[in-house]
Amino acid sequence: MSASLIAIVLFAACLHACWNAVVKGAGDKLLATILVNGMAGMLAACALPFLTPPAPPSWGFIAASALCQVGYYLLIANAYRIADMSQAYPLMRGSAPVFVALASPWVIGESLSSPAWAGILLISGGIMAMIRGRGLNNRKGVWLALATAVVIAAYTLIDGIGVRRSAAPAAYTLWIFLLTAMVLLGWVLLARRTAFVHYARGNLHYGVIGGAGTLASYGIALWAMTKAPVALVAGLRETSILFAVLIAVVVLKERVRRDQWAMITLITAGAVLLRLA
Repeated sequence: MSASLIAIVLFAACLHACWNAVVKGAGDKLLATILVNGMAGMLAACALPFLTPPAPPSWGFIAASALCQVGYYLLIANAYRIADMSQAYPLMRGSAPVFVALASPWVIGESLSSPAWAGILLISGGIMAMIRGRGLNNRKGVWLALATAVVIAAYTLIDGIGVRRSAAPAAYTLWIFLLTAMVLLGWVLLARRTAFVHYARGNLHYGVIGGAGTLASYGIALWAMTKAPVALVAGLRETSILFAVLIAVVVLKERVRRDQWAMITLITAGAVLLRLA
């Protein structure tokens, strides 16, 4: 990978951490999450008319992935309501590759290499140390973060199969963003219409920043995978864990102890190793 491509992928990792910070810093985490996703969906809707639509065999996977994404956004909102970003984000993003790796032999027939098992052990060790060492504010935060990781793993496996059948990776991804936004916006306009409209008027700029961030982050990663080995791009993207913690400390003023830094570094190293395996 060239230095410029590495910098672009690291920028994408930072963008992913930034949109999570937008949600964490909001007063109402659920409304902020739906606003961010809604703006991403609107941007996707603007781009889709100019793209070749996904092939018919992929539409079932698009629908399944969108349902998982709905659960993902709802879980994120609840996790950040309870736990610090510097604690929940490493658990969510670090655990997901472990679940994907463990499920891959059964779902898509991919076996695990020795480096992959080493990455799993590093991540598991970091997670266990974080949990046992007061890594999250409470046990509910732990379970919410891990549940989010399971959902991330689920849509990762679904998309791993679906995008190959779509013959149109960009359109496939954007349709998922659009369908997810339609579900979440439809629900919030029925259940909390007044509160959401009021919140959106006062925080539209955060929604635009967050929505563009999540869309650009994923889009850059997909583009980079056409220019460099997928494993290298995926491994670099896991550095979003470190970006998230730095943002949490500098911007959100969260406190991270020395032992927590060690756990977070362990999880990040394991995630990168697992992606490279």
